Parts: sequence; structure tokens; C-alpha cells
Amino acid sequence: MTTKATWKVSAAVMASRVLGLLREMMFAGLFGGSKWMDCFYLAFKVPNLLRDLFAEGALSQAFVTVFSKKLKAEGEESAWLLANKMMTLAAVFMSLITLLGMLLAPWIVDFLTSLSRAGNSPRAYNPEEIVLTVTMVRVMYPFILLVSLAALVMGMLNARNIFGMPALASCFFNLGSMIGGAVIGWWMDPAWGKQSLVGFAIGVVIGGLAQLVCQLPALRAAGYRFVADFRWCDSGVRQILRLMGPAVIAASVVQVNVVINAMFAYGVGEGAVSWLSYAFRLMQLPIGVFGVAVATVTLPALARAAVGGVSADFKPTLAKGLRLVAFMVLPSMFGLVLLAEPIVSVLYERGNFDAFDRMQTAVALRAYGYGLLCYAWLKVLQPAFYAIDKRWLPMMVSIFALGLNLGFNWFFVFVMRWGHESLALTTSISATVNFLILFCAMHKCVGDIGTRDLLGLLAKLAVAGVAMAAVCLLAQHFFFQDPGHLSWWLRAGGLMVTVGAAAAVYFVVARVLHVAEARDVLAMVTRRLRG
Repeated sequence: MTTKATWKVSAAVMASRVLGLLREMMFAGLFGGSKWMDCFYLAFKVPNLLRDLFAEGALSQAFVTVFSKKLKAEGEESAWLLANKMMTLAAVFMSLITLLGMLLAPWIVDFLTSLSRAGNSPRAYNPEEIVLTVTMVRVMYPFILLVSLAALVMGMLNARNIFGMPALASCFFNLGSMIGGAVIGWWMDPAWGKQSLVGFAIGVVIGGLAQLVCQLPALRAAGYRFVADFRWCDSGVRQILRLMGPAVIAASVVQVNVVINAMFAYGVGEGAVSWLSYAFRLMQLPIGVFGVAVATVTLPALARAAVGGVSADFKPTLAKGLRLVAFMVLPSMFGLVLLAEPIVSVLYERGNFDAFDRMQTAVALRAYGYGLLCYAWLKVLQPAFYAIDKRWLPMMVSIFALGLNLGFNWFFVFVMRWGHESLALTTSISATVNFLILFCAMHKCVGDIGTRDLLGLLAKLAVAGVAMAAVCLLAQHFFFQDPGHLSWWLRAGGLMVTVGAAAAVYFVVARVLHVAEARDVLAMVTRRLRG
């Protein structure tokens, strides 16, 4: 793994996350924190969860691990044969899952909204909301078939060290879902009422198709030709499925937590699902740009370093990934926690998204922000267990984390009677516990993975973070006390200046403290400017 490759992926993922954020901004302006927007987000949780379970999580990680090893050990022809078998299997299996999901949609929605019918739930049961949610679940279910195939294509390209187009694929999803959804939504209801959200549900499927198709030219240029292959009784296929079994749970624990949170949030009251979704999108920006980017580049390298046993390159590669994530994500954590309200105000506060929505989204964003670093670290650490064939460990830890999340949700909402922000807090708690246990387990499996260096780096970054926090707090006190009373241009300009100043202070202090990652980034930027 190289810093240069990571930043190349980061740039592509940044574009995707920004487009995703623009999509959320469009939703916020059109629908705010309405009950109909709650229905859309609740409906999207179902295919989105399956995407993480079977596609961009477990399937992608397991396939990249086995495909990379086969490419190195047996050559290109054998690897492409495995790819044909998996593409065929995924197309058949996910088609069946799609049909089954569309048939079972009423029961799925009934389960997701069951907590709203609890005796002490403040949200009243509304049959109209249920009907709309069922319709949108059925419309969006084919998305999981398309994105599963897209994930396999992405895995093949990543294993061939082609990272740019796979990272950009999500841009095409966001563009397709935004443009297609807006056009069809306006056609269905020009007043942007609840029926227009069905148009946006169709847009999700259009986006999934775009995410698959945009990668095919790069895959063809890499030498792949698809031929349907139903001979699934193959050692490579079995190995991928064995890896997927526990990875289905382990790699998607946070997404499952998000679905559980949505179920509780739907029962908390109107707008809670939307507020959590808006905040979660903001948290996903640094996760996607930094955590996923590092993991994307690291996983093939770890898989190659584990061929025939754990080689000398395995631990340094993993340690480098964890340090790089810490350097890049820690300032994002400080920024999201300390500048939550002005960030939400600048990005979302317009149209039907008012000051109350801003405050409710900001408190959820702060709660999510507390676990941001551990959440990003998991993106690198979890796949490392699959590379060394210790897939059961993250699965068992994830089951524990899920139970912890469920218990805290129940306690905070139904015993303490806290609001939706407590649901975001449980996600941070479970992600932190999950990472700490897995880090100790990896230490026991392969030996020290640079714990002393990582702690030393965190100490230095904490000093840089405190300096950065001082800039954020000063801006919060003197400029952003009530961002809603400022014009949008003043809010946006003030936020850009604050973020720029805080980032500069963080980087300078890190450089003064001789943080190696700061030196690497500076050297890369300097080379870019000269070249």
C-alpha cells in the first residue's frame, strides 16, 4: 500500500461522497424532516443493508481475498474462470433474493415499524405511511442485484490494482439516483408530495444500474470476458462462500446497527429517522474518503502478504493503514463534533429544512462523531482477519457488538426516555468496543502490529487536535452562536475559513511534532505541484 495510491482512491471517493451529500441536501430542501421522508429512508434501509451484507461488504471482501491469491498463485486465466463462476452465481442468487424481497415487503415493513406500535411509543400508527413504505421497498429491491454485480466487478479491478474507476462508480450511482429520481419524481408529483418519493425510489435502481455499467469498459480493458458458468462446485467458489458466511455479519455490523437505530427512531417520533440519516451521511463523508480508501488499497496487499502464511509484509502493511487512517480521520472527528450545527446549517438549512431540523440533526451528528475514528479503523482491521483466514473472530465480536447496540438502544429510548441522539451514540459505542476487541485479537493472532507507534501517533495527533479544537471553539463562540440568523453566504464563508484555519493548524502542529504521515502527505502534494 502506498500513500499515493490511497490518495488517488480518496479523491475518487471524495467525489462520490460529495455527490451523495448533494443528494441528501436535495432531499432536505424538498422534504425536510417530514414523516414521508422517514418512510423513504426506512424503505431504503432494507436494500442498503443487503448491499452491505452481500455486496460491498462480505462479497467484495471475500472475493478480493480469494481472487488476489488465485491471481498470484495460478495466473490470470484461472482467476477469470473464478470470476465467471461468481458473476453467474451472484446474478442467479440475487435475482431470487430480489423476487423474494418484493413478495415479502409488507412483512418486512411491518417488522421495521413494529417498535412504533409499542405501548409507550410516542409515534402513532399511520396506515398511509405503511402503504407508501411497502411500495418503495418493492421498487428499490432490484438495486441489490445490480450493486452485487457491481461489487464483483469492483473486486476484480481492485485485485488488478485498478482503483480509480471502481472508486468513481458510486459517483454514477449518485448521479443516476439524483437525476433519474428528480425527473421521475417531478413527473409523478410536481408539487413534491409523497408520491414524488416513489420517483426517487425508482432513481435508486437507475443509480445501481449506472454503478455497474460504468465499470464494464475498464474491466474489459483489463482482459475480462464474461461467459456464464454454472459449475459452482469449485474450490475457489467454496472458499469465497466460506469467507462470506461470517463476513455477512462481521463486515456489516454498523449497517445492521443503523437499521436497528432506524426501527427505534421510527418509534421515537416524526423526523427522527430523517435526522439520523442526514447526520449519518455527514459522518460517512470522512469514512468513505479516508477509511474506505485506505481499506480498498490495503486489502489486496494484505491478501498477497498472507499467501502461504503471514509474511513479513503483513504487519507493517496493516500498521501503516491504521496510522494513516488515524492521521486523516482525527481532524474530521474534531470538526464534526465541534462544528456540527454550522455544518448542518450550511449544507441542509433551506426550503423545508428549518432551524429545529438543524438542531436535531446536529445533536445526532455529534453523537456519531464520537465513534468516527474507531468506525474508520474497522474498515481496515476487519478485512485483515479474512486475509489470514480468521474470519470467525470478527463475526463473534460483531454479534456481541450488535447485542450491545440493541441493549443500549432499548435502555436509552424506553427506560431513560432519551431522544434520537442516543441512537447515534449507541452506534459510536458499539463501533468503539468492536474495534478494541478486534485490535487485541489481531495482536494475539499475528503479534504486535505497531501498538506503541500507534499510541505515540495518537498522543501527537491529540496535541494537534487540541490546537485545532481551539480554532473551532473560537469560531463557534464569536461567529456561529446562532447560524440561522446569518445569510447563507456568511455561514458558508465563515465555515470555509474556520475549517481551513483549523486544518492548517492541525497539519502544522503535526508536522512540528514529526508525524511521519504529515511528511508523506506534504511530499506527495509537493511532487504533484512540481509535476
